Amino acid sequence: MLLDYHPPQTPYLEILYQDEDILVLNKPSGLLTVPGKAPEHFDSLDYRVRRVWPQARIVHRLDMATSGLVVMAMHIEAQRHLNRQFQQRQTQKRYLAVLEGQVISEQGAVELPLICDWPKRPKQKVCFEHGKQALTYFELLEKNTDCSRVLLKPVTGRSHQLRVHMQWLGHPILGDKFYASEQGYQKADRLLLHAFSLRFVHPSTANELYFEASCPF
Repeated sequence: MLLDYHPPQTPYLEILYQDEDILVLNKPSGLLTVPGKAPEHFDSLDYRVRRVWPQARIVHRLDMATSGLVVMAMHIEAQRHLNRQFQQRQTQKRYLAVLEGQVISEQGAVELPLICDWPKRPKQKVCFEHGKQALTYFELLEKNTDCSRVLLKPVTGRSHQLRVHMQWLGHPILGDKFYASEQGYQKADRLLLHAFSLRFVHPSTANELYFEASCPF
């Protein structure tokens, strides 16, 4: 539930690549990927793109608080092709995050099944009985006395996957209003999670494409 939604207006759209089949954008933190249910939540990446290209179609999403790379399809055939890549886990997504505390392991994996926590939605929770498989690899990049910078490599793409997995690792993402401690939430003015790289196959040319968006924190 969005009690106070004030999406950033500058830049209105940050386009990294465009052709007749696809559009690659850098979404800012604080902007919905698709419109919310309430009328006041109409502003979103999808809304902004479709004002210019009405035929554009969503393929995947980032949480409102997460920044970074999003690819959209410019027609139905491209959408089907890209959807298939995401569903079959043929794409490669990489995230940067800053976590609470000092992560001890240089690298590792978190594999915990996730399900929506309906009384507290949109929060997700670990559920070994009914949850869907979720796997995240992590790599420690640097750490100081009270936080750690990590590279996150999700294999699956569940809602809030990286946020819940880092919480269960014992190191929630700084600025996370759902899963961080009060101290960790107050340490940042946004969720410190950024989708900085994306690799996929072009739906028409079959060439492998790779994009990066510099980390804003």
